[in-house]
Amino acid sequence: MSVEPSAPPRASVIIPNWNGLALLRPCLDSLRRQTMQDFEVIVVDNASSDGSVAALAREYPEVRVLALPTNGGYTAGCNAGARLARGQVLILLNNDTEADPEWLAELLAALDRHPEAGSAASRLMIYDRRDTLHSAGDLYGRNGLPDSRGVWQTYGPPYDQETYVFGPCGGAAAYRRATWEELGGLEEAFFMYCEDVDLAWRAQLAGWKCIYAPKAVVYHRLSATGGGKLASYYVGRNTVWVIARNYPTALLKRHWRCILAAQAHIAWQALRAWRGAAARARLRGQLVGLLTWPRWLRARRAIQRRRRVDLGELEQILT
Repeated sequence: MSVEPSAPPRASVIIPNWNGLALLRPCLDSLRRQTMQDFEVIVVDNASSDGSVAALAREYPEVRVLALPTNGGYTAGCNAGARLARGQVLILLNNDTEADPEWLAELLAALDRHPEAGSAASRLMIYDRRDTLHSAGDLYGRNGLPDSRGVWQTYGPPYDQETYVFGPCGGAAAYRRATWEELGGLEEAFFMYCEDVDLAWRAQLAGWKCIYAPKAVVYHRLSATGGGKLASYYVGRNTVWVIARNYPTALLKRHWRCILAAQAHIAWQALRAWRGAAARARLRGQLVGLLTWPRWLRARRAIQRRRRVDLGELEQILT
C-alpha cells in the first residue's frame, strides 16, 4: 500500500465510515495483504464518535483520513473521498468487508481486459458462509426493482464466469475515473442504498458497460453497518427515485404495468406486516418516493439527454 507521494497510484480505495472502528480494522488489515500494492486507501469518516479518526492515525498511518464534520451518509462520504483521490481507478469499499489478497489485482485486470467497461463488479461472498454469494454483480428488472445476481446461491457456474452485468454492488465497486467524472459520482440526496443502482443506470444510458470479475473476491458481513427500519425506508424511497430519474420514457410506457404491480406487491407485503417497524418504514419510503417524484424532473431530462445507447439494446440488459 506504499506509493511515492509524487506518483499518482493506479487505484484509490475509498471506505466510508461511521462509528465502524471494530469493522475497519479487519477491512484495512486485508488491504495490507493485497498482492497488488500500487494503490492508496482513503477512509472518509462521517463524524464518528467511537474514536475512529484517532485510532486510524495511530494504527494505520498509511491510510489517508478525511474527517467530515457531519454525517452526509454513504453517498456524500464516497463523493468526498473521490474528490480527494489521486488514483486512475476509484474503488468504493464497505467498511464491513474483508478482501481476498488477489482482490484488487483481479478487479483491475478485468478493467484492463475490457476498455469498454466503465466499472467492474467484485464477487461478494457472505462473510460467515464463504461458499455463498451475496452479489455477482447487480441486476435490474423491467419491473423497476434492483437485485443482487446470485444472492444466497452457492458459488459455482455460471457465477464463476466473467460477464457483463447491469452494474456493480456498491459494497466493492471499481469505476474508471473518466466514467465517474463524466457521470458526476453518486447522487447525494439518496444518502444510502440504491445509489449504486442509480449510478449504474446512468452509466448504462451513457454507453458504459460493467464487467463482473469472479476472481475479485470480497467477504461481506451483511447489514453490519445498516439494516432494519432505516434501510427499509431508504430502499423504499430510493427504489422509486431510481425509476423517476433513469427509466426511459419509452420503456416506462411499455412496462408501467409490471412496475406498478411490483410496487403494489411491496406495499401489500408491508401492510400485511404492519406491526413490524421495518415494514412501516418501507411503506413510508415508498410514499415519500412517489410524492417527491417531481423533484427529479430536471435531473431526469439531463440524464436522458446523455443517453447514447439504443433502447432495444438497453432493454436486453434488463431482467
